[in-house]
Amino acid sequence: MTDSARLPPRWFIRLAWSVHRALYRVTRGRVGLWRPRPNGWGALRLTTTGRRTGRPRSVILGYFEDGPNLVSMAMNGWGAGEPAWWLNLQANEEAEVDVAGTHRWVRGHAATGAERERLWARWREIDRNLDAFAARRPTETAVVVLEPGPAA
Repeated sequence: MTDSARLPPRWFIRLAWSVHRALYRVTRGRVGLWRPRPNGWGALRLTTTGRRTGRPRSVILGYFEDGPNLVSMAMNGWGAGEPAWWLNLQANEEAEVDVAGTHRWVRGHAATGAERERLWARWREIDRNLDAFAARRPTETAVVVLEPGPAA
């Protein structure tokens, strides 16, 4: 693992997530989401249904576009365990996405086989340390595909 593959301490990662969410809330969505840049990722807001509570749960995620689909990773800040949003999406595949001025309904699933390999390679183009970061996790990191879904 190279020095550039180092992560900040877990407390800092969690603080950054909290600040990003707060910035989004305080500005009422005017700041905090952006479309992917060439050879870069964007930020979207995913709202799932809580698997235990049935209440809406929102999170801001990095993503890139693959045709009409949005692609993210269930990486939990490269820590152990699956992120709650991914567990919620597995329990109920329908969700809502806000992307820089647009709102849409999606259905989520984990990419498998050749699709996963292709999308992982695309993530690797965006982040050259992807494999080193993923090696920190005890389980394989799911590549999550959010495809257009019907409006609820």
